[in-house]
Amino acid sequence: MEVVVSGIRPTGSLHLGNYFGAMRNFVKMQHQDNCYFFIADYHSLTTHPTPGDLHGNVKRVLVDYLAAGLDPEKVTLYLQSDLPETAELYLFLNMNAYLGELERCTSFKDKARTQPENVNAGLLTYPTLMAADIILHRANKVPVGKDQEQHLEMTRTFANRFNRMYKVDYFPEPVAYNFGEELVKIPGLDGSMKMGKSEGEGNAIFLSDTPEAIKKKVMKAVTDSGPTEPNSTKPQAIENLFTLMKVVSATETVAHFEELYNTCQIRYGDLKKQLTQDMIAFTEPFREKIADLSANEEYLRKVVNMGAEKAHESAAKTIRDVRDIIGFRKF
Repeated sequence: MEVVVSGIRPTGSLHLGNYFGAMRNFVKMQHQDNCYFFIADYHSLTTHPTPGDLHGNVKRVLVDYLAAGLDPEKVTLYLQSDLPETAELYLFLNMNAYLGELERCTSFKDKARTQPENVNAGLLTYPTLMAADIILHRANKVPVGKDQEQHLEMTRTFANRFNRMYKVDYFPEPVAYNFGEELVKIPGLDGSMKMGKSEGEGNAIFLSDTPEAIKKKVMKAVTDSGPTEPNSTKPQAIENLFTLMKVVSATETVAHFEELYNTCQIRYGDLKKQLTQDMIAFTEPFREKIADLSANEEYLRKVVNMGAEKAHESAAKTIRDVRDIIGFRKF
């Protein structure tokens, strides 16, 4: 059984892109691996140091992930800020991280360029905090996207450096988790290749969206004037609509609209109405769970307290070992 760690930034609700990307695989992983999933509320301060409603954002993400299938009895689901050991290991790792390597980090350079008024120390040391999150539980594997691959490589560097400096073989060098299958890539409603909140609220369908919101978004989706020749190649925006239909609609429904497109008889209004109907049906179970969980404060409190207790058990042992390895002793 592998030890797997993954962080979840409290920056927005789950949308179909998240769900068909990593989320479904997280649900599978919880049955076969020792999984630690944490809501990265410390991390969020690197770009939003004065959040308007941090607690509300954390609650929304917690509820969404529970509704999407994470079982707190099977995984360790906790808040990053509930684990003081994270901050302590972050401190130790910062002592052995070099300014040059942190400044060369691609994400730091990008953020420093786009938010020059907020180039804080937390942004610079983001890789060491991420490393602390991972090796605190001595993880073997980490599910990461392309944008996090450099950070994972730095985590390996920090783990290896600790082992080398203190002449121990303590921290594993975690590797990227290979889900064993290609992730489904969900496109946006605005014609872009990727569904995501950063592209604009109207680009994404969230699991918590009301039927009215879904209808409004789908009906505004980008289209063109329609094909003029049989069996013509679909423009990207139209291909996106068919891709979305393939993940929420019946096979025969997709085939019906493919035939209409290939024979130049398609009416995008009809396709959007069908897609809206199927989107609403697909998200309905999630919407109901989200509503129930959001109203159950006692259960949510139980989940985060249980998660903190389980995470602390693992983290406390690591910190005890690290303190002993470095040389901290009680008189």
